[in-house]
Amino acid sequence: MPLNIILNHQQIENKTRRIAYQIYETFADEEEIVLAGIAANGYVLAEKIAAILKEIAPLKITLCEVKIDKQNPFNPITTSITKEVYRNKGIVLVDDVLNSGTTLVYGVKHFLEVPVKKFKTAVLVDRNHKKFPVKADFKGISLSTSSKEHVHVVFETDNSYAYLV
Repeated sequence: MPLNIILNHQQIENKTRRIAYQIYETFADEEEIVLAGIAANGYVLAEKIAAILKEIAPLKITLCEVKIDKQNPFNPITTSITKEVYRNKGIVLVDDVLNSGTTLVYGVKHFLEVPVKKFKTAVLVDRNHKKFPVKADFKGISLSTSSKEHVHVVFETDNSYAYLV
């Protein structure tokens, strides 16, 4: 059975570039920002955005990997950098798919334990089925799908794609 592809490799590249430009426009007055990618695919997307930002912007980019137990978000959240590194900085929390909003809202909560200058969220696919009042400030595509459908993103070097199951 063929996959129901919703984004092909080139479309993902284009949307990632557009998100990077939107982030730059939003944070143009900053010297440094933190791109916090939710493991695993959110971090891959954050790396891709960071690479584009390094080409187009004079910003210092700090990458941060965020580990959240998606089945039980009350478990402790860990980050690859300490709170002192992102204190009083602009932060963009990045994930591949915004489903119910659970992962994103608990990720936001974690980062707001210290003062930050500006906080935004970025996703490649926004499913529009949220349980929490969280939104993506930067998104590649918005989909209205049934709650039984799931979006999966596959990041490969020359063949990334997103599909609906």
